[in-house]
Parts: sequence; C-alpha cells; structure tokens
Amino acid sequence: MSETILVAGGTGVLGRAVARRLLEPEREVRVLSRRPAPDGTAYAWRTGDLRTRQGIDAAVADADVIVHCATTLGGKDVATTRSLLDIARRHGEPHVVYISIVGVDRVPLPYYRAKLAAEEAVVASGLPWTILRATQFHDLLCRVVEVQRHLPAVLYPAGFRFQPVDAGEVAARLADLALHDPAGRAPDMGGREVRDFADLARSYLRHRGRRRVLVPVPLPGATARAYRAGHHLTPDTSGRTTFEEFLAAQAAIA
Repeated sequence: MSETILVAGGTGVLGRAVARRLLEPEREVRVLSRRPAPDGTAYAWRTGDLRTRQGIDAAVADADVIVHCATTLGGKDVATTRSLLDIARRHGEPHVVYISIVGVDRVPLPYYRAKLAAEEAVVASGLPWTILRATQFHDLLCRVVEVQRHLPAVLYPAGFRFQPVDAGEVAARLADLALHDPAGRAPDMGGREVRDFADLARSYLRHRGRRRVLVPVPLPGATARAYRAGHHLTPDTSGRTTFEEFLAAQAAIA
C-alpha cells in the first residue's frame, strides 16, 4: 500500500535531507514550505505557512505521517506546532515525528523551553507520536565562529563543551522512525565526540586557513551553568561523522 508522508520544513537543512531519504516510487513525499515549488521538483509540493495556517489543510490531508522539522525563532515554535497538530487531527490520525534538542528539559534557554513546550503539545495531541532529540549540528558550531570573522578575536563561552552530530545522520534516523510504528520518546542521538568549544573553533579556523586569537568569556546565569554541567550532552554516540570529517566533506563539495 502506498504511503503519504508530509515533511514540514522540508526546505531547511534537516528537512531537505529527510525528504530525500524518504523519496521512493511507491511513496508520496510532500514538502511543506512557505516558498513556491521549484522547477522540476520530485516532491508533491505544498506551499503553506504554519504561522497563518494558510495552505496547511491541503498539505496535511490524507497524510499518513507528518515529520515536523519546521522551526521558527522568537518562541513561535509552540504556536506553529499546535497549529499543525490541530489541523492534523481534523484529517485523521497521522503519525507525528518531531525533532527536538537534547537538554530541552534541563537547559533553561528560552528557545529550549519553547521546544520543550512543543514536545508537550505533541504528546498531548492525542495523535500517535515519536520525538527524537539530537545534539547540535556541525554546521551550527561553524556558524558561531563564522559570524565573528570580522572581529579581532573569536569569543567563546568558557567551559562549554559540545557533541556535534551530522545533520544527514539525524535525517536518516528521522526517516527510519517515520517508516516505523510510533515510538514515543526515541533514544537521544548525539555525535561520537564531546569536545571543548575552543577545540572545535581551532579546528574550524585551521580548515579556513585563518589564525585568530580565541578569548574565553565566562557567562553567568542558570543557562550557562547548565551548559557547563553538560546537560545538553547525551551518552549516545551513534553519530559517526566527526567534526573534521564534516569539514573535509564540505571542502570537497565546494
């Protein structure tokens, strides 16, 4: 029997990779995006906006699975997730697969609190559900360094460690979860290495051929204490791609 899977946020880094892994001749893969469909797309494109709910009914109708990769800044993740869930309930009982972040229940960062509230909305929705929490993607840590390229030094939070994971590997896990029965809270997914941020920054700078001074910045407050305590890390090391392997792969693509 053919299956219809909707990937919300299917034009983002993670959503694109999830949709690509799900695409099969016997399966309809829909991509929900605020953008119009590009020429020659292989997907059943749906243009819609979770913030206004415009186009969401058509995107959700008859979907067997919804992989929710869409994310917004400014704390709107909860509202957009509830909108998607409300509309999904009107169209049956699709399996909702939601991507979240390791530590959302232990790090009091406002963005994490919003992700946790979105998780709670998924659980309370009455729909079958699966939630996967993952650690930070490699490219996010690269961006933190890159945005400081015009400063005389690279500032970094003193005492912070990270466990970067490859977005493509997380996408593969999400796609697999979408093709199986609802799993509830799936095991967390983390990268194979836990590294000091300074160590990751030096590696990125070497990759870019830059020499920069690294300046540790002690950060106060509960959020910083939670990061220093490693509440955003997981014992899981199933991600296989190291940070240096990710950088090498990006250089090969460029």
